[in-house]
Amino acid sequence: MTTSHPPSPVNFAEKLALFNEHWQPRIIAEMNDYQFKVVKVEGDFVWHSHADTDETFIILEGVLRIDFRDRQVHLAAGEMLVVPKGVEHKPFAEREVKMLLIEPRGVINTGEEGGDMTASNDVWV
Repeated sequence: MTTSHPPSPVNFAEKLALFNEHWQPRIIAEMNDYQFKVVKVEGDFVWHSHADTDETFIILEGVLRIDFRDRQVHLAAGEMLVVPKGVEHKPFAEREVKMLLIEPRGVINTGEEGGDMTASNDVWV
């Protein structure tokens, strides 16, 4: 018989305090095949899309702008946005933003674009 342990709460602020790098998501939990990642961002990211999955942005602190080819969306703390799969987008933060991402395991932050801003995958805090 397998004994399961009760889950422990995850504190976003505590996890975010463990690193300083921008645009480098860190995994804090998994549910089925989905990962919950905290990330700090500042400045401009790259245009990219994810062909096989939607991407969820939940703003914990700050204001994030997500550029789309035809418009911009501004998100403040306490707001979220789901970017549908295949939709090209580019996040931008004038000042540091702390957020939670929800994505399937193995998703690369820059999608198919690659380049210098591609983060290491499966890094836990």
